[in-house]
Amino acid sequence: MIDDELARRLVRAQFPQWSALPLRLVDPAGSDHVIYRLGDELAVRLPRHSDAAGQVGKELRWLPRLAPHLPLRTPSPVAVGRAAFGYPWPWAVSRWLDGQVATVAMLGDSVETAVELATFLTALQGVPAVGGHAELAGRPLADRDAGTRGAIAEVAGVFDAEAMTAVWDAALRAPAWDRPPVWFHGDFHTGNLLTTGGRLSAVIDFGGLGVGDPACDLTIAFTLLSVTGRAAFREALTVDDATWARGRGWALAAGVNAYTSYAAVNPRIAADTTRQITAAISG
Repeated sequence: MIDDELARRLVRAQFPQWSALPLRLVDPAGSDHVIYRLGDELAVRLPRHSDAAGQVGKELRWLPRLAPHLPLRTPSPVAVGRAAFGYPWPWAVSRWLDGQVATVAMLGDSVETAVELATFLTALQGVPAVGGHAELAGRPLADRDAGTRGAIAEVAGVFDAEAMTAVWDAALRAPAWDRPPVWFHGDFHTGNLLTTGGRLSAVIDFGGLGVGDPACDLTIAFTLLSVTGRAAFREALTVDDATWARGRGWALAAGVNAYTSYAAVNPRIAADTTRQITAAISG
C-alpha cells in the first residue's frame, strides 16, 4: 500500500534536506508509478509493482546521456531512494516537469504534432546505440503471441477478431529489423507525452527504454494521431512497410491486452484502448 504517510516517511528518512517541502499526490497517475509533487521543483515516483522497479536505475543511468540530443524535455533524475518501511523497491526523486498529458482531442489531427513526434524519434534513434547491457535488450514481438491471441479471443464479441488476427499475423510475418540496432522509448503513447500551451513539451516514463528494433515506438501513431496525422508521421519518419506492419502489431497487442485487463474497471482506458485497437485494424 502506497499512501501519503509512506511517501513522507521515505523522504523524511532518506532525504531530510527536502523533508519540509509540501508533498502532493498527482492524480491520476500512471499504472506503473504513484507520483507525488515535492515542493515546486521535484517529483517523487514510487513504483507500484516489481516490473516497474527497474525504471529508476535505467533512467538514472541513460537519460543524462540521451537528453542533450533530444528536442523535447525528458525526466531529470536527482536522487534514488532505497527500500524501507515495508516498501520493497528503489524509488526516484526527479525534477518536476510542468505540462498536461497529451490528448487526442487536442493533438490528434495536428500534422505539426505528427512531425514533432517523428522528429523526436529520429533524434532518439540517431544517438549512437550501446550494446552489452541486459536491461536494454528489447523483447521480441513474437514473445507476445500467445497472450495476444488469447486476448483477441477474449474480446471477439467486442471487436472484429478476424481483422485483429490478420493484423497480428502480418506483424509476425513481416521481415525483422535488418539495420543496426537503435534506441527506442519502448512505451511511446499518449500518457507519456506532456504538453504546454497546446504543444508537445516533454516525453516521460522511459522504463521501456532499449536498443534494437524501433517498431514498438510506432504505437503512438495509433494511440494519438488521426488518419491524416498517421500519414504525416510515417512520411516524416520514413517508415518502411515491414516496420509499419510490426508497429501495428505492437499497437494492437498493447491495446487488446490493456483492454482485457482494465476496460471493465476503468472507462477512460476502455475508451483509449478501443480507439487504439480500431486504429491498428484500419492501419
